[in-house]
Amino acid sequence: MPQNRPVLPEADDLPDVLLDLAVPHEDINALVGLRGGVTRDAGTVRLLEECVQELVRDLGEPAADPEHMRRFGEGLAEAPRALGGYFAAYVFVAALPYTRAYHRERGIPAETTRHTLADLGRNMASHRRRHGTGGVRAPRWLVHHFRGELYQLGRLQFERATIGQRTAPVLRSAGMDAGPGEPCLNLHVPDYRGPLTPAACDRSLGLAREFFRRHFPEEPYRAATCHSWLLDPRLKRYLAADSNIVRFQERFRAAQDTEPADEEPVRFVFGNPCLPVEGLPRRTSLERAVGDHLRAGGHWYIGHGWFPF
Repeated sequence: MPQNRPVLPEADDLPDVLLDLAVPHEDINALVGLRGGVTRDAGTVRLLEECVQELVRDLGEPAADPEHMRRFGEGLAEAPRALGGYFAAYVFVAALPYTRAYHRERGIPAETTRHTLADLGRNMASHRRRHGTGGVRAPRWLVHHFRGELYQLGRLQFERATIGQRTAPVLRSAGMDAGPGEPCLNLHVPDYRGPLTPAACDRSLGLAREFFRRHFPEEPYRAATCHSWLLDPRLKRYLAADSNIVRFQERFRAAQDTEPADEEPVRFVFGNPCLPVEGLPRRTSLERAVGDHLRAGGHWYIGHGWFPF
């Protein structure tokens, strides 16, 4: 691991680093221009260092310490207003050498590192899509990527995790013989990656099986889990039986513990969870499903499922 204090790349080098992280072009000039506001102020430099240190503490552990993450979030909230929503991006850029070093120690290919950490750019694109301004939409989500907990392998993302106290009985009721603390992989479906086709999912799962056997042999993953609105069985009322989402659902053994989540499909399908339901577009079958169900007084839920890995 790098032993020096976390620092930002020089201004001339920063654009190439940002491009490797898939940061949108329209944000690069702003990040380069605001860099001096970070590096010339001793208090901001200290805040940046503290945030990076909290982020990479116990790097590689499958679950970050909640207290460290609380301090990490508080540090981001203390960023100077002049930096807008960009301070978190500087923190992740400064943490990049630590993450890359961890990946190298594990023998993880540079291409996998690049594809995984490109979620920073995807996140910033989502922020601009929703707010019309630059920034990082969900920095707490990106903690998983930069701590070595999550990897992009083809169409899907796979998060090294453990089964929790609440999840264990739900999975047992669905047929999985597992207890709290047992390793599992959480599946995530990122945006801006094209259709969720069965072939793409099959390829992604094949890559994941080989990846985790090779790079994390000490962690035996018997099951993959998913907790997402995409697993809400109500979607089958509206979508064709051979649709990508329905076929994705059919991979899982459903667990019946559900949570209300009307905003989740609106966020991911339309880009903004605060859009008024009455005006949601009806251009695609999924848009019609999400909007029509809500307009009819229905609700969407987080579905939970698993399958043997």
